[in-house]
Amino acid sequence: MMAAPSRCSVSAAFWEHLRRLGLQDFPCGLGSWNKSRFNACRSPCRGRTGPGADPARQEETVLLGEESPEALMELLRDRHSPWALPPDCSPQDQHLREMAVLTPELVHSSNIFRVFRSLRIIDKGVEEVDEGLLQLHQLEELILSANHISRITSANLPRTLKVLELCCNAVADLQDLCAHPPPELQHLGLGYNRLCGPSQDKYLTAAFWPNLVSLDLSFNNFTDLLGLVSQLSSLQKLRILVLQGNPLALIPTYRGFLVDSLPKLSILDDIHIGPDERHQFHGLARQPELIRSEARVVVSIGKIKGVPDPSTCQQLEVGSEAPVITYSYCVTYEFAQGEEMEEGSSTEVTKIHQSPTVATMDADSSAQDTGETKGQQEPEAMEEPKAHSAKVFVTPGRPWADTIDCSYRKEHTARDLVGLKSYLAAGTIVSVMEEKVLSWPVDADTEENADTKGKAGRGLQKDSAKVSAPRDKQKKKKKEKPCELRSDPPIQRTLGTQRVTLETLLATEDLVATVCDFGILITEQPLQPPSLEEKDRKKGKEKSKKPKAERDSQAGRKTMASAKGKRKNKDSAELEEGQELQPVPLTVQFQMQLLRWPSAASTQSQESVATMVGKTQ
Repeated sequence: MMAAPSRCSVSAAFWEHLRRLGLQDFPCGLGSWNKSRFNACRSPCRGRTGPGADPARQEETVLLGEESPEALMELLRDRHSPWALPPDCSPQDQHLREMAVLTPELVHSSNIFRVFRSLRIIDKGVEEVDEGLLQLHQLEELILSANHISRITSANLPRTLKVLELCCNAVADLQDLCAHPPPELQHLGLGYNRLCGPSQDKYLTAAFWPNLVSLDLSFNNFTDLLGLVSQLSSLQKLRILVLQGNPLALIPTYRGFLVDSLPKLSILDDIHIGPDERHQFHGLARQPELIRSEARVVVSIGKIKGVPDPSTCQQLEVGSEAPVITYSYCVTYEFAQGEEMEEGSSTEVTKIHQSPTVATMDADSSAQDTGETKGQQEPEAMEEPKAHSAKVFVTPGRPWADTIDCSYRKEHTARDLVGLKSYLAAGTIVSVMEEKVLSWPVDADTEENADTKGKAGRGLQKDSAKVSAPRDKQKKKKKEKPCELRSDPPIQRTLGTQRVTLETLLATEDLVATVCDFGILITEQPLQPPSLEEKDRKKGKEKSKKPKAERDSQAGRKTMASAKGKRKNKDSAELEEGQELQPVPLTVQFQMQLLRWPSAASTQSQESVATMVGKTQ
């Protein structure tokens, strides 16, 4: 018998799995529903088929008050049956239950261990791989995904294993697993764990896995591309490799270097390696100086639409004391902290067969990354660290228009690959900002008094003839001199904020192109004009001062004008009502591209996606 399972172990989950299958309960196993049939098979004197046996009597003995095997199997297979298996059960579970109906003695007691060739314990809270697994002498496939396993002792694994899947666990060290690994293992799945190099690279060699054909190391924290490839090159039978989601996969030459360094590899990151791709990257493995531990990311921001016209929201009194109000609009986005951008550095890359392809939006993406923005905001990083260690970047401010073209493009060079991976997994926050600046006229009298005092202090005295002569000229200069304005500190307002998902850049995608939709903006209502009653009162006072004949003639003209005015107001009201039925949502075009040495298959798809997004709206 299997040893008493401990809590949260594979053995405990295995026995719970058997209990859930109900192999000893109706309609499986032995019971009143099939007892006579199996008793007849065991006893030579009861209902046994033979030359002298009566077939009708035998059938009556077996089926009287019981269920036929066909009826029991139908109860298992009908998905509406209360004895049907849950949808998440494997085909092997269904096979075991059918076996428990037809030959229940094979799944009874210790015989069950000889039946299992594949065991799937997924998301059951398993923390330990205990020695109870050694009872499964025929086990070839062990799937333990989505549990809480941090250590694996290879001595507790059956030597017959060919597939070991440990995806989505907490494995951080391979030392115990590699002490006595299963010699026939062909697939090792370690994706979505906590492995990081170079301390773990040494366990990924043929000395531990001589027959390994498939290796999944995706979404760990391997950073040393050269070191990892030097170890993997010893796996002569390796044909399938998954490394996407690791920080090293963000390096531009990542795929090309692997394709050329592992010539026997057939599939990399779930993408088949063809002859054209091998030819394209031929010779890259002999140029390790090109493998820089950094990533290059290009952010492009296109057009903003749906910003309300600010002139419709303000009604200020006309006068010399009224301020001049200017509005400007920009877009902010977050990028990983620790990125480095060398001013004036060249963006060219050493070419082998192709340089990295940069997708462009349907806008003038060649605009310079200048620092001329309203309110001394520059498109350089603003020191505002966020929860995932990101900086905020700001596009140059643009005046209001129906369509505001930002024409923004910036290339980021990130040397902290682990930080960049965390940033891409969390996504970025894109916001549309409005900046309002009030500029007030400078008081001319105050300025003139200040000038007079300054001249007196310096002791500048001239004769009366010379002073009186240019006064007329000074008056002309004052008239021609434009009004000087004093600007208040800018008032900033966020019009819309949205998180953009970037996780696909950690996989095989190179481009995220989207149109952020912030919805319809609700603008402030302008100040209401004077009511009709107030207007009538003012007009009544004016009428009382005019002669009666003049009032009568004006009344006639107003009657005709009012009739025309009503028709005009009605038409304009209908037009305005129709316009209000079609509000324009606030949107902005956003694009982020991870620069890579492109493969022949991906270059065309990148360009087509970029063109489609550029033509959006």
